[in-house]
Amino acid sequence: MSESPPRSLRRRYLRLATINIMATVSVPLAGLVDTAILGHLEDIRFLAGVALGSIVFDYVYWTFGFLRMGTTGTTAQAMGGGDIKAVYLTLYRGLFLALSIGTALVVLQVPIRIGGFAVLSGAEGVEAAGVAYFNARVWGAPATLCSFVLIGWFLGREESGRVLLITVGANVSNIILDYVFVLGFGLAAFGAGLATMISQYLAVVIGLILFWKSRESRPWLWGEILDRHGLTSLMRLNRDILFRTLGLITALSLFTNLSSVLGTTVLAANAILLRVQYLASHFIDGAAFATESLAGTFRGQGDPKGLLKLLRLSLVVGFACALGFAVLVVIAPGFLYPLLTSHQEVVEVATRFGYWLIPVLLFGSAAYIYDGFFLGLTEGRVLRNSMLFSTILIFGSVAWVAVARGDNHILWLAMTLWMVSRAATLSWASRSLLREAQSTWEPCR
Repeated sequence: MSESPPRSLRRRYLRLATINIMATVSVPLAGLVDTAILGHLEDIRFLAGVALGSIVFDYVYWTFGFLRMGTTGTTAQAMGGGDIKAVYLTLYRGLFLALSIGTALVVLQVPIRIGGFAVLSGAEGVEAAGVAYFNARVWGAPATLCSFVLIGWFLGREESGRVLLITVGANVSNIILDYVFVLGFGLAAFGAGLATMISQYLAVVIGLILFWKSRESRPWLWGEILDRHGLTSLMRLNRDILFRTLGLITALSLFTNLSSVLGTTVLAANAILLRVQYLASHFIDGAAFATESLAGTFRGQGDPKGLLKLLRLSLVVGFACALGFAVLVVIAPGFLYPLLTSHQEVVEVATRFGYWLIPVLLFGSAAYIYDGFFLGLTEGRVLRNSMLFSTILIFGSVAWVAVARGDNHILWLAMTLWMVSRAATLSWASRSLLREAQSTWEPCR
């Protein structure tokens, strides 16, 4: 019988997880409000257009998700090893990269927009709504990427309360601005993008205020930000996380784009189901972020036994979060989906395919937790290999069959098997890593 995690670890983990869940859940709640507001407009093309336009931002922003993920693990390991200088250099280097990349995205917005919508499938009116959404939201690129770094840094320091203030503040403003711009001013998809863009800048302002008001001494270290060795190490980690993230967003974006091939109603219904999955995944992500922070700390302290206890605890909490949403899908579909759209044909299709969310959520919970585990250890190569295998060989082959047969059930089967493959490959890798850690780990200096 395995040894249960000590009470001190459980308290520490659950405190972080609870605050993280409160922070992360505000993101999909804001997205649900977007969907509900647009879904209750008379013309369904605005909801479908924003779903399509969001694919472009999934690629643009999630591609650079390493700015958040790499920052958390690196910061946590530096904290665990007591290297305060490395803690602050991680933040400064991350913000430098975020500003550089974000500015480039704004400058290159026209070719990004043209190239992005050239590969997407959608009716003329749907695509026009997606372009309007893009044109407003793209100006928030520098703020979005800087907020990735700030959130990742605070998570690495186990300062989840500050992450809560950033995310809740930004997303509450997004909800209010959505209502004002979409319903008040009648700006539809453009208004939804404008609201999101403004809220992204608010997130950065809140994060910088929290950083500046910190009571501790802040070493600036400006002369070392562009140190070649430090930047090379950072980019090596970020490269692997980048490929992992590209695999992730490719699968999710293909799912949405292939849904549009099956028809506008199927696209809208799948968009609603993905919103529910998105909400559930953010509950699980709250646990995964706690795993990420503590895994990095245990790595910095050279404590493989603590890491194993953490992983076991995290998997149980992640599964419990997923199970709660699976029960909701079973018992309340007639209440849940009409909240998000008034189009009865979309509700009927969402209800018919909604049961696929159950295996997606249950297997996905393990995949999310293992993601946090390996990100905290800055083992980007493991995540890269698992994601590319699962996306190319598993999801890609089954999704191709779904389109060939015009069957949305098979498309959801592809999503399910994708989650199963990710969880299985990462579980196998974790066992190998933990065995090796027992004899080789030393604290970071």
